[in-house]
Amino acid sequence: MKRSTFILLTLLTPLFSRAQQADPATFTKAGDTAPTFDFSITKTQKANLKDYRGKIVMINFFATWCGPCRLELPRVQAEIWDKYKDNSKFALLIFGREQGWGVVLPFKEQFHYTFAMLPDEGRKIFGLYAKEYIPRNVVIDENGKIIYQSIGYSDDEFKKLLDLLDAKLKVIN
Repeated sequence: MKRSTFILLTLLTPLFSRAQQADPATFTKAGDTAPTFDFSITKTQKANLKDYRGKIVMINFFATWCGPCRLELPRVQAEIWDKYKDNSKFALLIFGREQGWGVVLPFKEQFHYTFAMLPDEGRKIFGLYAKEYIPRNVVIDENGKIIYQSIGYSDDEFKKLLDLLDAKLKVIN
């Protein structure tokens, strides 16, 4: 059993740690204007990505069944959301790829996340950025330009994301 798990992880690791590299499954790249979209921020309230101009926006695409996503989300909570949630120049949008309110809200409650988890049924939002592979992070600058993208989860890539956010948001500890 342990050997088969090791072999599986060895085969899948390249899929979970591909960041900032050209990938035919990715439709956007750093320097592009971020595709805009409408989305639900509550069951009754809508927003558009353009509403967040003037802020650094981090978009995270995940799924409740995704192992690497389950490793990354606690770090997003502790090292990003808890640090920047009161920064008026920051917005965090976490989308459950192919998942609706009935899945993302119970998952959020189960793991005690305090950031908003939003539905992306039918990959309507995800499909603007990519064809496949999660977790996926996109950081958009104040002018609506993509300044960072990652595919999968790794400690090294997460550190790059943290360093970028620190630099852009000029956090003083």
